[in-house]
Amino acid sequence: MTRVAVVAHAGKTIGGGLVELRRVLEEHGVAEPLWYEVPKSRKAPKQVKKALDEGAELVIAWGGDGTVQRCLDVMAGSGTPLGIVPAGTANLFATNLGIPSDIEQAVEIALGGVKRTLDVGNLNGQRFGVMAGVGFDAAMIRDADAGLKDTIGRIAYVWTGAKNIKNEPFGAKIRVDGTTWFDDTASCILVGNVGNLFGGIEAFTDAKPDDGRLEVGVVTAEGIVQWARTLARTAVGRSEKSPFVQATRAKEIHVKLDRKVLYELDGGDREKAKKLEIAVEAGALEVCVPAAA
Repeated sequence: MTRVAVVAHAGKTIGGGLVELRRVLEEHGVAEPLWYEVPKSRKAPKQVKKALDEGAELVIAWGGDGTVQRCLDVMAGSGTPLGIVPAGTANLFATNLGIPSDIEQAVEIALGGVKRTLDVGNLNGQRFGVMAGVGFDAAMIRDADAGLKDTIGRIAYVWTGAKNIKNEPFGAKIRVDGTTWFDDTASCILVGNVGNLFGGIEAFTDAKPDDGRLEVGVVTAEGIVQWARTLARTAVGRSEKSPFVQATRAKEIHVKLDRKVLYELDGGDREKAKKLEIAVEAGALEVCVPAAA
C-alpha cells in the first residue's frame, strides 16, 4: 500500500470536513495516513518536507489554491505525486485539471487516478501552478483575502476588483526569452500556466500546463470604461482581441518596474517588488488527475 500523507489547511472545509476525509481514506485502505494540519497555508511547506522525509509516496493537499501552491513549491522536482482535495474558494488549479470539490471523488482520483507530469512556474524562487500576477489582480486578491472572501465567496473578487480599477498604472519593461517585448505603462501583468484564471473565465485560450511554456499577458486599460471593455472580451474568451491586451508565451520572463508593485502567486498576495525573474520548470510536478483530464 502506498504511504500516504495529508497536509490540510484546518480552516478550509467541504462536505463533512476532515472527519469525512479520514473516513473515506480508511474505506480506500488508508487507515493510518501521515497527518499534518496547519492553521495557515504558509505553514504547509514545513509539513510537506516532513512528509517527504518520512517516506510519503503520495501527498494529498486539502485546501484552496494557496495551500496547493505552498505544497507544490516543495514537491516540484521531488518525484512524489500530489493529490488534491479542493476545499478553497476558487480552486483554480484543481478545476483546470478536472478535480471536483467532492471528497469521495477527489480521494478516488488521488489514489487511483492518472499521474500527469506538469510544468510549474518559478517567480523569484517561489513556484506556482496557476498564475502570477502584478498590479490590478494582486490588489484585488489582497483585498478579497482580508476576511471578505471567506464571508461572501467569489463575489468578493468582483467587489474588490471594482475598487481597484482606478489604481495608478506603473511603468514596465518586459523581456521574454532574451528579447524586449513590452516597454510602456501597464495596469496588470499576468503569467499563466493554465487557461482559466478567474472563476471559470478563460484568460489564456491555448494555455497547456505541460507544453514547456508560460503564457504572458499585459493589460494597459485605465479607468472604468477601458476595463469594462477588456473584461467583457475576456468573459467571452476573446481577451486577445482587446486593444488593451498584449499576449505571448515564453520560457523566461524578466520584468522591471518603475516602482515596487504588489504581486500574487496562485491567489495569494506577496510583498511588493520592483524586479521579477520568472521561468518555467518543465515537467517538474506529478499530479493525480482524472483519467479523462
